[in-house]
Amino acid sequence: MQGQHNQQAYDRGITIFSPDGRLYQVEYAREAVKRGTATIGVRTPDGVALVADRSVRSRLIEPESVEKLHEIDDHVGVASAGHVADARKLVDFARRRAQTEQLRYGQSIGVETLSKAITDNIQEHTQTGGARPFGVSLLIAGTEDGEPHLYEADPSGVATEWKAVAVGGDRDVIQGHLEDEYTEALGVDEGVGLALEALAEASDEPLDPASVDVAAIEAETDEYRPYDVEEVRTIVDDLEVETVDEEEDEE
Repeated sequence: MQGQHNQQAYDRGITIFSPDGRLYQVEYAREAVKRGTATIGVRTPDGVALVADRSVRSRLIEPESVEKLHEIDDHVGVASAGHVADARKLVDFARRRAQTEQLRYGQSIGVETLSKAITDNIQEHTQTGGARPFGVSLLIAGTEDGEPHLYEADPSGVATEWKAVAVGGDRDVIQGHLEDEYTEALGVDEGVGLALEALAEASDEPLDPASVDVAAIEAETDEYRPYDVEEVRTIVDDLEVETVDEEEDEE
């Protein structure tokens, strides 16, 4: 009984390490991320592409109300997987941090600087009593002096830079496809195509361009740009993947 009581203490206390050095609440937060729909980032020499599965659980939900991609500043975007409300809080924090940098120093915030500020905020919630970790992972994408960057921020507060990465559901399958197919020579649209292929490979259902959010931050313009459905459909049409018919999608 004593051992079980101690196990419950490690399990419930965010500030208590288990004997083998684990923080169970952080691990549970990572499990919450896995329950979210997939989100993918691909960095190319021309910019960074973000692709998010925006599948909705009911046909009565307005699809536009489900947000997984967020513009933080002109040159930075964020994609999320996990608890939507937690993501919204971190997105608000990131936007305030970016605006503070602009007002205080008269220049846009660096992608690495912003990523570390976000992960510092996340990390505080892994050691503060009365709080819990954020049940969300973020992909932070942007350009700095024409150089593309892509970071992953996980619930432990670690910022890791990637060339291509997936978070959320089916991560292992999607990441495997990215590992096999990624090359340094991809363009931004080709990066979007690679992410869509990986998304299709991980799903048993046909790929629906209307249920995917896509955005890119291009190195030439240093600007965040969302793709509309027709642009996504054009890219999907060039891929060897099964897709939902356009007529069926409109119904």
